[in-house]
Amino acid sequence: MAIAVRCQDVRYPSRLLRADAVRLCATLGRPRAELSVLLCDDAFIQDLNAQWRQKDVPTDVLSFPMGDEQVLGDVVVSLPTAERQAAERGHDLHTELRVLLVHGLLHLVGHDHEAPGEDAVMAAEEARLLAALGVPAVGLVARAGLG
Repeated sequence: MAIAVRCQDVRYPSRLLRADAVRLCATLGRPRAELSVLLCDDAFIQDLNAQWRQKDVPTDVLSFPMGDEQVLGDVVVSLPTAERQAAERGHDLHTELRVLLVHGLLHLVGHDHEAPGEDAVMAAEEARLLAALGVPAVGLVARAGLG
């Protein structure tokens, strides 16, 4: 297993999110998966969002799948956006980062809430994975009212 979590902001201990990623990959039946997680700032994720999705605004999480069973790909999360969303939801930053990691990871393994009929499936998977982490928060798909 090769899971790397890097953070542009040294205030956040990325080892916490790495442990979550290891558990999530095992829960998904991919205990030897390779995954990269980057915690960045709004400007960095906005550049990626503009380049890859033609949306020139910051977002909370982006996923870049490799299309491989073991080499899953990259999850990029905006730390400032996660901080704002955590405050809005009334929970801590680590909880919000876990919600965003779950969402991004599900995209890496092939889920797409924008595909017909997939929103409910992805919402259920988010709930299952968050429960596996012991996180009482609601997933992003359910938050958006899509699941």
